Amino acid sequence: MGWIAGLFGVFLLGIPISFSLGITTLAGLLGTGLPLEVIVQRMFTGVDNFAFVAIPLFILAGNLMAVGGISRRITDFSEALVGHWPGGLGMVTIVASMIFAAVTGSAIAATAAIGAILISEMIAKGYSRSYTAALVATAGSIGPIIPPSIPLVVYGVIVSGSIAKLFMGGVVPGILMGIFLMIANWLISKRRGYVGRPEKAPTQEILQGLKDALLALFMPVIIVGGIVAGIFTPTESAAIAVAYALILGGLVYRELSWKMIAKAFIDAAITNGIILTVLMTASLFIWFMTVQMIPQSITQSLLQVIDTKWGALLIMNIVLLIAGTFIDTTSAITIFVPLFLPLVKNFGIDLVHFGVVVAVNLTIGMCTPPLGVCLFVSCEIAETTIVEMFKDLVLMLLPLLILLAIITYVPITITWLPNFLGL
Repeated sequence: MGWIAGLFGVFLLGIPISFSLGITTLAGLLGTGLPLEVIVQRMFTGVDNFAFVAIPLFILAGNLMAVGGISRRITDFSEALVGHWPGGLGMVTIVASMIFAAVTGSAIAATAAIGAILISEMIAKGYSRSYTAALVATAGSIGPIIPPSIPLVVYGVIVSGSIAKLFMGGVVPGILMGIFLMIANWLISKRRGYVGRPEKAPTQEILQGLKDALLALFMPVIIVGGIVAGIFTPTESAAIAVAYALILGGLVYRELSWKMIAKAFIDAAITNGIILTVLMTASLFIWFMTVQMIPQSITQSLLQVIDTKWGALLIMNIVLLIAGTFIDTTSAITIFVPLFLPLVKNFGIDLVHFGVVVAVNLTIGMCTPPLGVCLFVSCEIAETTIVEMFKDLVLMLLPLLILLAIITYVPITITWLPNFLGL
């Protein structure tokens, strides 16, 4: 336990997560008789998994969508559908984020792409900068829940679970996240006078918006439908998403230039480099914990004070919510899932249920101070600060916390769809 405490001490010094994991594990290894050569071996084998290829590909697909006109067409269609509701542009933000989530699997990509299009328009229509930033950040958190999902890919590899089943487990919670945020936006907008467009879009405008966005909307159908039908694996679906985004943005919409494509590839490579570095050191960390029987020791300690799976889920939720505020999603999954796995198995908690609960916890953390990355993205675009938008952020986090409680204690909200599909 002292070794784990040392890890968090290193975190607090502000050292990057990948180096923190590596330094702590090295210190632990030096106190044992294990050869140091195992470091390189475990770091390499930790990322030598075909499923991890999906991560850079989904990131690249999101980048290409953002600059290739795909996200703008999704936004325009969403505005034609729900723009006349109270808080119309807020509704558009949420719906567009849900559709965008069904392709990229990334909260940061969804926040940046949708925020770049809608934040300035919302501010011009009278929405406060603080509320706009809070709404875009929390709507972006839907990204890693609706399939495909980068966090669920990482989780699936760690627990050796079915990634397709995990993806389907995230569908209902992801849709519910959108609905809960829309209800919150409706209530706040009614109170503050944030109105939508004067009248409902005529049928012709809706059909035109559908026509313009149809190929973009077909993208998640191909990805998710292909996985469910067993036509291709989640990793292959990521490659198809990239190819589809290139064809759509470059040949159909003709908005992608070679310069844009190059920048999208470079940005994806940089982001993936950061993620893979974390995964490499985290795999070493997980192996050392397993050798030292640390997860089992923690489980035995917790079993002395917890006697039901509902109590265990409550404790794990609290830990994950706190961790998500200062540790990125990939790192938190690789650290805490192996620690909690013996406890999860001891109480017979479904691994798909637990995986989606973990993902929702940590995506809430992505829009929670002090280190919520979605907050930094939305605040930068809205030209506001986290301190200024904190009050509005709390209002938007409440429905997400209510949803978290529901999916935690009503497992069927997660497990029904994958079981129905026979996955």
